[in-house]
Amino acid sequence: MSRSSRKTPICGITTAVSEKLDKRRGNRKARKANRVRLAKGMELIPIREVSDVWSMDKDGKQFFNQTKFPELMRK
Repeated sequence: MSRSSRKTPICGITTAVSEKLDKRRGNRKARKANRVRLAKGMELIPIREVSDVWSMDKDGKQFFNQTKFPELMRK
């Protein structure tokens, strides 16, 4: 895997490495809310209603010129 490269020239917009902690927090909120709702006999809610995607570290993805930035094609 040391010589693996990206297939498509796309990367995250911000300097954050990952959104792992944000996703973990969101899933924990959703599980807790659904546990309470199950105990009350209510319908389950999706994670998008509990967690806000716009408040996470990354702001999405963007394409880049792979001839201009070949170092970004490395994984």
